[in-house]
Amino acid sequence: MSSLPEIILIMFLLSSIVLVSSSRLVHCIQLVALQGVLLGIMPLIFWDWQSSAPHGELVFLAIVNIAVKGVALPMLLILAMRRAQVRRELEPLVGYALSQLIAMLIIAGCFAGYRHLIGAAATNSALLAIPVAAATMLIGLFVIIARRKAITQVIGFLVFENGIAVFASGLMVHHGAIVELGILLDVFALVFIMGIAVFKISREFQHIDADRLNTLRDRRDPESPATPAGYTGE
Repeated sequence: MSSLPEIILIMFLLSSIVLVSSSRLVHCIQLVALQGVLLGIMPLIFWDWQSSAPHGELVFLAIVNIAVKGVALPMLLILAMRRAQVRRELEPLVGYALSQLIAMLIIAGCFAGYRHLIGAAATNSALLAIPVAAATMLIGLFVIIARRKAITQVIGFLVFENGIAVFASGLMVHHGAIVELGILLDVFALVFIMGIAVFKISREFQHIDADRLNTLRDRRDPESPATPAGYTGE
């Protein structure tokens, strides 16, 4: 039973590795939903059940985490994906095999830094959340940078925020639930707005390719001259 926190953290890292190597958006969304469920049960797993039962605030936060990150946000992303008529990330900036290698290197680097700073003798499961959280945040940032589709970048943002939540779950089990709940509500509102924006962009431009959207310029009236009449530059 003592190894259960480590199993949860390993599952979290494996889901991040599989996510960066998947081109199917529905699989990426399902993995984000899995991370949301793991985040929901993580504070309960880290709790010292031998001393006392978890307080109601912690149980409430776990339920809200599962409901929002494990159910509501994935459903919102699937709805945005279907309305945008996008199924795959076909042309990422970084290939999937290389992305998987980079994710593994990120995880290895985070654990190496953890061993250097904390020491190999540290066996507290809650402290293991530090390298897992750092690796998850960096992988989320990598997904945002390495993918073209706006909806995939939203998924990367969620992975990044999940890393912050892992850190909070591991080190702030006894307090900080209200802060975590506030962050959770902010993330829900932001992803809700992002989902609406993705749908609107797809309807107007027939694509959600972030690179192509970066080339947009202000529309100029072809009948208006480039410079005002009579302008001499003085």
